[in-house]
Amino acid sequence: MQIITKMFDIVKSYLSNSIPDIRITDIIEMIIIAVILYNIMLWIKNTRAWVLLRGILVLLAFILLAYIFRMNTILWLAERTINVGIIAVVIIFQPELRKALEQLGRNRVLGFLISDNGKVMEDRFSNKTMNEIVKATFEMSKAKTGALIVIERKTPLAEYERTGIVVDGVVTSQLLLNIFEHNTPLHDGAVIVRGNRVTAATCYLPLSDNMEISKDLGTRHRAAVGVSEASDSITVIVSEETGSVSVAFEGSLQRGLTPDTLKEELKKLISENEGSGSRKLKLLKGWQRNEKKADK
Repeated sequence: MQIITKMFDIVKSYLSNSIPDIRITDIIEMIIIAVILYNIMLWIKNTRAWVLLRGILVLLAFILLAYIFRMNTILWLAERTINVGIIAVVIIFQPELRKALEQLGRNRVLGFLISDNGKVMEDRFSNKTMNEIVKATFEMSKAKTGALIVIERKTPLAEYERTGIVVDGVVTSQLLLNIFEHNTPLHDGAVIVRGNRVTAATCYLPLSDNMEISKDLGTRHRAAVGVSEASDSITVIVSEETGSVSVAFEGSLQRGLTPDTLKEELKKLISENEGSGSRKLKLLKGWQRNEKKADK
């Protein structure tokens, strides 16, 4: 029995000497680092950075071989070009880095803590607006009238509004049909919807460089995916060639929608807006109550 006790004491003393004390903050720190590394790897995999990473690994393997075989000239060149190479990578992959920072800014936790609006929007996207958009979309689909309707959510789309013509009108099916009517001044480009209003028309959108987009889709669909990659907006597209209806959201494209499926997609937008709005309203009321108590 004493031998077993001594063995346990030896193991315990060995573990206590070899393994440092781990605090709760250390565990939290490890979780945070793991989450950051996981998201970085996902970002690298889903962008051109994955090709870059493979190229860097090949270069590192070549430099390692040069070091083993003492190829001093190659090592001297690698040492002189590494600083320039880092700057070149930042310049070349500036769009990908920008998208990564935009996604961080659109994070739901950060968006809740750091709100761009000082008040809750009274004129938020409603069921009536949804029905008007769906009605206009499928009337244009029957007539094979091309359309591009961008619905703003949390990410502001002011930079794209500035490329178009200010409209500032209540969303109605007739207004959308008139805007996208052939041979009219406003039919070319995108319409931006904020809340229950059409804010601008003939807006230019960024084109997506996603190589997975089908080759039979034109500039209109590529622009819809592009703005969904740069923001959290929902974009409704009507194909001028086939009349088919699609929706772009978070860099993905859902094609061949029916009136019911389009309504389902837009209902998600309404429910999320109402949920976030009510939470912010409660938070605002809480702050106002605390301020009144402090004044008393």
